Amino acid sequence: MSSPSPIIEITSCDFAYQPSDPVLEDVNLTVDEGEFASIIGPNGGGKTTLVRLILGLLTPRRGNVSLFGGDPARTRLAAGYVPQQIHSDRLFPISVQEVVLTGRLGHKAPKNAPWGERVRRALFRYTDADAEAARGALARMGLSGLEQKAFGDLSGGERQRTLIARAIASSPRLLILDEPTNNMDPQGTELLYSLLEEENRRMTILIVSHDLGVVSRYVRSAICVNRHVLVHPTSQLDGTAIRELYGSDQLLVRHDHRCHEAGHQHLPE
Repeated sequence: MSSPSPIIEITSCDFAYQPSDPVLEDVNLTVDEGEFASIIGPNGGGKTTLVRLILGLLTPRRGNVSLFGGDPARTRLAAGYVPQQIHSDRLFPISVQEVVLTGRLGHKAPKNAPWGERVRRALFRYTDADAEAARGALARMGLSGLEQKAFGDLSGGERQRTLIARAIASSPRLLILDEPTNNMDPQGTELLYSLLEEENRRMTILIVSHDLGVVSRYVRSAICVNRHVLVHPTSQLDGTAIRELYGSDQLLVRHDHRCHEAGHQHLPE
């Protein structure tokens, strides 16, 4: 049985917004196809910067970042991304289905698609295949029946799941979520993570999160970011490791049965 292939490879990477103030130093990271991992660390430690480097939205000062085996600026269309905050006018008249359909923009018809489908793709914004993909993504996020509801009328948890449905509507190989459970109640948080666990059967998932207690029950490994990057199986995130990362105690629930099969990965600083 072949081992999973890496979809993210970062080698000896440095990044700084200001030359005298490095944000990330000597980062080495490999994420395999099918992984379900959380990116954790203190505020200002470089978590969002790491995500932007992975997606090719930033260029490292030193080192190399590869996504799906190529330059992230060219390959990131195969990734879905839900940023931490998306500001929207709740009075703007857009339906749930219309929000999700925007995730299909730029999704070209396959070269072997029927001629009529390729013409419709060229002349019109959306096709029947787009509508079907949107409906399927909403169903997978537990939102069937809300297609025509106004996006602004949804609860906070429903809005977040709609935005995730938008990201997965184009069937990405990688899904990155930045603090997806902010302002969610515990019930909504549990529902979202259980849905994401199912999505992990289809795609690799990275979640930026401070909610260590809940995340540890679902993800297999934690990418710890505080200028440097270390990777731990969630089963090995004990109090000492958390204090070293955050400088203080944080709530963490251990679930040893989710230990990463590859064992502990300790990447050099």
